[in-house]
Amino acid sequence: MLRTLLAVVLVLLLAGGGLVYRTLRDAGAFATLEPHFDGVCQRVTGAMGPEDLTIHPRTGIALVSSTDRRAAGNGRPRPGAIYAYDLDRRDARLENLTPDAGLDFQPHGVSLVTGSDGRDTLFVVNHPGSAGLEPAHTIEVFDLVGGALRHRRTLSDAEHLVMPNDIVGVDRERFYVTNTHAHPPGLLQTIETYLQLSGARVVFFDGSSFRTALEGLTYPNGINLSRDGRSLYVAGTTPRAVHVYDRDPESESLAHREEIFVGSGLDNVEVDASGALWIGAHPKMLKVGPHGADPANRSPSQVVRIDPASGAVEEVYLDEGRFSGASVAALRGRRLLIGTIFDDGFLDCTLAAVPGGSS
Repeated sequence: MLRTLLAVVLVLLLAGGGLVYRTLRDAGAFATLEPHFDGVCQRVTGAMGPEDLTIHPRTGIALVSSTDRRAAGNGRPRPGAIYAYDLDRRDARLENLTPDAGLDFQPHGVSLVTGSDGRDTLFVVNHPGSAGLEPAHTIEVFDLVGGALRHRRTLSDAEHLVMPNDIVGVDRERFYVTNTHAHPPGLLQTIETYLQLSGARVVFFDGSSFRTALEGLTYPNGINLSRDGRSLYVAGTTPRAVHVYDRDPESESLAHREEIFVGSGLDNVEVDASGALWIGAHPKMLKVGPHGADPANRSPSQVVRIDPASGAVEEVYLDEGRFSGASVAALRGRRLLIGTIFDDGFLDCTLAAVPGGSS
């Protein structure tokens, strides 16, 4: 009996040790980082927590989502903002496009749809709950007219918007949204994260209601569409991979095509003019949380470029933490903008050469 009990205890200890090792390994705890970047960067300050951004393909104006997450976490929330930043101006400065926003505006992921008729729509994931307000999560829909944002619609659905993170618009009314977890913040979500449990969903809004588009996922974070709309890209943070789905634009059916392993904690996905994917990533994921709690705790930043045709992955940018918590990267020409989750400002970089001939 004693031997049996000792054997069971030993098996449990080994299993627990294996789980801890796998978690540390997958989080990049043992990774050796070699910082590099073939280009120059300057920091553009004035936007706290520019976690997501996207660049208008015609005008070259970047739309930047800004939320002071540390202030909200300390019980002193501040209104968030959507900023404009014109890449074609030498004296470019941030312009607040939502100056009248209240505490109920805490923006996260954004997606810009540019219509062939010249009408532009900005979809924004919003978290009023981080300011202690209801509903916990909404999707805000804006029309972008003459460089100004005009709010058109607020959408909420507690069943389908559990932990919404990123969004990609299909047209002026329809979009996909990732839920990073199946559970709201709390013990179950923590268990889900560290055990890398599946159960999270991507949901689709068809213009009138939400429905589940993909389910059984593990930490789906960034999301985007190919330029022809026939491929859907979903970046998994703890799986450290991009899932690629064939999409039928007429039926909105999705079929899993492939998984592109990257080996880093992936965040938001942007698609450049050539169709390549640009992703902000966290090579040491366990450092992101401490950085969010205290800016003195630095978290390494990474940007990767993926050629979806070949599956080739290239690390374009790596920093040990001077610029911390990179969450998004968007390219226009040789200009590369890199956003961050918590700190003040984003990087405006110029590449010495564009990888893969992207433009």
